[in-house]
Amino acid sequence: MIRRFFLPFVTLLTAVVFIGKLLSLQLVNSSYKLLSDGNAVIENFIFPERGYIYDRNNKLLVSNQPVYDLMAIPENIAPFDTLELSLLLGVSLSELKNQIENAKTFSVKLPSIILGKISKERNAVVQEKIWKYQGFYLLKNSVRSYPIPIASNLLGYVSEVNKNDMKNDNYYQLGELIGRQGIEKYYENYLRGTKGKKFYQKDRFNRIIGSYEKGKYDVPMEGAQNLILTIDRALQQYGEDLFQNKRGGIVAIEPQTGEVLSLVTAPSYDPNILVGRKRSENYRKLALDTLAKPLFDRGLQAQYAPGSPFKTLNALIALQEGVIDSKTSYICNGGHYYARGRFMECHCQVGTHNDLLSGIYRSCNTYFANIYRKTIDQTGENTAEGMNIWNKHLKSFGLGNFLGYDLPVGKKGFIPDAEYYNYWYNKGGWKSATVVSNAIGQGELLTTPIQMANFTAAIANRGYYFQPHFLKSVSNDSLQKVYEKKTTSIDSLHFETVIEGMHQVVEKGTARVAKINGIEVCGKTGTVQNFMKINGVQTPLTDHSIFIAFAPKDDPKIAIAVYVENGYWGARWAAPIASLMIEKYLNGTVERKWLEDRMLNGSLLEEYEKPYSGKPFVVNE
Repeated sequence: MIRRFFLPFVTLLTAVVFIGKLLSLQLVNSSYKLLSDGNAVIENFIFPERGYIYDRNNKLLVSNQPVYDLMAIPENIAPFDTLELSLLLGVSLSELKNQIENAKTFSVKLPSIILGKISKERNAVVQEKIWKYQGFYLLKNSVRSYPIPIASNLLGYVSEVNKNDMKNDNYYQLGELIGRQGIEKYYENYLRGTKGKKFYQKDRFNRIIGSYEKGKYDVPMEGAQNLILTIDRALQQYGEDLFQNKRGGIVAIEPQTGEVLSLVTAPSYDPNILVGRKRSENYRKLALDTLAKPLFDRGLQAQYAPGSPFKTLNALIALQEGVIDSKTSYICNGGHYYARGRFMECHCQVGTHNDLLSGIYRSCNTYFANIYRKTIDQTGENTAEGMNIWNKHLKSFGLGNFLGYDLPVGKKGFIPDAEYYNYWYNKGGWKSATVVSNAIGQGELLTTPIQMANFTAAIANRGYYFQPHFLKSVSNDSLQKVYEKKTTSIDSLHFETVIEGMHQVVEKGTARVAKINGIEVCGKTGTVQNFMKINGVQTPLTDHSIFIAFAPKDDPKIAIAVYVENGYWGARWAAPIASLMIEKYLNGTVERKWLEDRMLNGSLLEEYEKPYSGKPFVVNE
């Protein structure tokens, strides 16, 4: 019985399915009708204005300005005076003809851009005469505008998509814009919004005669979001002014939140030059500057030896491991003998007696060489175990890895471990004396300025930090991100002596130039040796100037790291710049005009123009 009715049942069911599908396609779903009407319907995209970008105080950083694209449908172009149009547009006759030929090659029926990004001033002139040129029309667009030309590497830029962009994201089509570098790239999905579609009916002459089916199939656009950054515009501009004619970077962080207040990289460039028709030409010039590297974000990508500021971390590790206490002292005899015939020089006078506090504010190399070696040697002959303990503590401060900030570029830095030294010296072939340069922030250590600012924030917080970040909020509150609080491996009780030592660095130590009336500043200077191999010989170049600091001491509002390439010593350039940044941020104004003038007008260009000084050996790019 079942077999008798099975085949007719299947046949009937199949027929019903097919009839239902045909009814759906022909009577219900009009999408295929729209495709069949392709020759009679034109699809135009409606682009939302790109989102604005503001600083933490709602001061404008990035906006938009109107421009116009001259469009043409090749099939509709009638004979015209090409010379007159080229003069009207301000382009060469050959360029105009090439663009029209390219449009014909692309499609004779679809619109193409003949000349993009026409200014509103020239557009006013073109609008008066566009009626003379059949097949041509003007389409309003917008480009980025920077009211104050700062933070170019931080903000990034936009440019037209390429084949890879379209392959990676089918949202984009040829001629559209996409964020490149910086905030523009990282938060592209918020800043671009979602484009809409509008369909127009064409007549048999390929002319638009109105909306297709009264806009039934139009898709509304979704507006872009405005971004509020953590950056302080006034502080950012001040930092860039202080770094005129210098190379290096500044990173300032609010310790209690991880919000980045300023990210300065120098030299930089005016972001407005990467807008408009000369963008490609200007970009090539920036990219080909291999000495100054204006496109290279030194704050995030430059890897330097951390120098003497690293002594603060070695002190904390030694305290945590119990190999010293705050009263542990050593006598400095002008340096430290760490192996047969090998001597680490120190600036302390012979016979100077240092405990931890004075060791920090005098920056005694002898003191830190001794406590570092005690840390590595704490397990006896097994220096590998001591090295890995040291490495683990440093990584808890975010060193040797990405910090997870919201920008698309950066470097990890480097913190060596036992495996690294076993590879280079063979297992058991190295001791604490072999790697004693780590005690003073030299040797194999590499850090980025943002990592240095971050570990300074961790010290200011007495043992924890928040993930550094640049975005504070978006205009529709759709981004509810909680930034992770990370606790270091150092107990909070060990920080007070180190912090007081940093305070004394500014009060009576190596950074007295950084004192600010009414503000307790804690800091640490650094002078980093700088070498480069020339003809196979490791040749010393001018040292780098560095400084880390936070303030106020007991209620920290700002932590900062400043790195000045070829700046001689820490107190010469980096410490004054950092202290001026702190004063500007906390007080709003700067009273030490004599110091401000010296930093604003000071220049290291002669230093950079010396042979081989443009690419320091210790900077791993």
